[in-house]
Amino acid sequence: MQQKKDSFLVNRLKSIRYAFNGALYLCKTESSIKIQLFIAIVVTLAGFYFEISTTEWMFQVAMIGLVMSIEGINTAIEYIADFVHPGLHESIGRIKDIAAGAVFISSVAAVIVAMIIYIPKFF
Repeated sequence: MQQKKDSFLVNRLKSIRYAFNGALYLCKTESSIKIQLFIAIVVTLAGFYFEISTTEWMFQVAMIGLVMSIEGINTAIEYIADFVHPGLHESIGRIKDIAAGAVFISSVAAVIVAMIIYIPKFF
C-alpha cells in the first residue's frame, strides 16, 4: 500500500521544525555556540546603545549569522567524524582542524567588522 505524501507546505513546516530543533540542541549542548551567542547578544546591545546605522546592522547581523552557522557546521562535522571513526585518527583530526579553522576565519572577519563599526563610536 502506498503511503500518502505530505503537501509541500507540510514538508516545509517539518523542515523548519527540524532546523529549529537542531539550532536549539546546538545552543543547549555546545559551549562554543553559547560563547558565540553571548557575544552576539553583547554586540546587539552595543548596536542599540550606539544607534548604529541600517548598513552597520546589516553587516553585524550577517557576521553573527555567518559565525554561528559555521560553528553549527563545525559541530556537525565533528559529530560525523566521531561517528565514522570514534578513535584518534590523523585524517579525522585534520578534518576537525580544518572545520575549526573555518570558524576561526569567520570569527576574525566578524571581529574586524565589529572594529570597523565600533572603534569610531569611541572617538
